[in-house]
Amino acid sequence: MSSDATDREAADALRAGQLVILPTETVYGLAADAASPDAVAAIFEAKGRPRFNPLIAHVADAVEAERIGVFDDRARALAAAFWPGPLTLVVPVRDRDRVCDLARAGLDSVAIRVPGHRRARDVIAAFGGPVVAPSANRSGRPSPTTYADAVEETGSSAAAAIDGGDCAVGVESTVVSVLDGRVALLRPGAVTRAEIEALVGPVDTAGEGHRSPGRLTLHYAPDAPVRIEAMQALDGEILLGFGPGSGEARWSLSPTGDLREAAANLFRHLREADREHPVGIAVAPVPDHGLGEAINDRLRRAAGFVG
Repeated sequence: MSSDATDREAADALRAGQLVILPTETVYGLAADAASPDAVAAIFEAKGRPRFNPLIAHVADAVEAERIGVFDDRARALAAAFWPGPLTLVVPVRDRDRVCDLARAGLDSVAIRVPGHRRARDVIAAFGGPVVAPSANRSGRPSPTTYADAVEETGSSAAAAIDGGDCAVGVESTVVSVLDGRVALLRPGAVTRAEIEALVGPVDTAGEGHRSPGRLTLHYAPDAPVRIEAMQALDGEILLGFGPGSGEARWSLSPTGDLREAAANLFRHLREADREHPVGIAVAPVPDHGLGEAINDRLRRAAGFVG
């Protein structure tokens, strides 16, 4: 593997049908040519990911996005407000060849994002087409938000890897579908429900979940069992605190109660705790408003509980 590759080396690897560890502002991705069924299949194999789970096509700009998907006025408004950035839009597919059937899980829709990380966009632009880039971890594990964690998880499957520093956001993108005149929030993320609704009005939450990645009941999970909304650790557990007065917590997602700091620390602290092989990992309560909706979604799935 070519470590800390140049943008050109990474683009050449993608062009050759190989996999690349790619930094984004959300989490590190394992990238491949979205048009190549063989390259996409290599991602599923490297991650052990079920093939019914669609992948997100990452593009360099909104112009490229409209080449592969059909945007109505609301989709364009969301793209204009939040791209480049941590928002994925699920829209009707326009060009089925540029994002192959396997990448879309056979659906008539396509999930598209313009990442906020400059290196990611530069590599995609140098490659010249969309790339799929699910999180660079083995399926079901916590997403990597540092270069070292990404290489540890899937580096053996990648031909090149780019060190883009620690991920600023730390949780996967918000996924919103704009289909058949209806806007639905499929996965919460750094772009909050309130920010979306301020632009396009109330959003649905029921249905269409199969069009988004990251919806499995047990997902983002370390090896140790996770217990959420814990006030204190039980024997053998490691406690991840939140807010002032975390007390016995080994680490705090945010000592000040800042949700953006908590999101940036979430997967890193889960991984750090898991390396100590505890009986379990207990996580203090996190408010469910704003970015807390995304944090709690990831924690519930890490604990195997979605209700």
